[in-house]
Amino acid sequence: MRLAYQYVVLRCVPRPDREEFLNVGVVLHCQSADFLDAVWSVDADRLKALAPQVDIDQVCEALAFVDRVCRGDERAGEAARQSLGQRFGFLKAPRSTVLQPGPVHGGVTDDPARQLEHLRERLVG
Repeated sequence: MRLAYQYVVLRCVPRPDREEFLNVGVVLHCQSADFLDAVWSVDADRLKALAPQVDIDQVCEALAFVDRVCRGDERAGEAARQSLGQRFGFLKAPRSTVLQPGPVHGGVTDDPARQLEHLRERLVG
């Protein structure tokens, strides 16, 4: 069965004024499969080449927060207590922090978890 999904690419934007970024993760939501998950990978060398001043630990902490929101972990606060759709809405909302979501994209799949991994490989590396 083909299932519709939405996803956002998570970008590390060390200096928003320069509009430079590095893709570091993907969040995928599939309402009909009751699925919300994130995968991420930070290439510290590439990120330091883009922005030597970036705090890699801060970026990883922000990505771990995204994981907690997806899982409904109470340490993520109010956002984690919402429905999956509301959590995805929270995660896809524009931010002015070092970790920002890109535009929302969509597609169809028969396996949301496998699609998420495919997107990570293709878009994050």
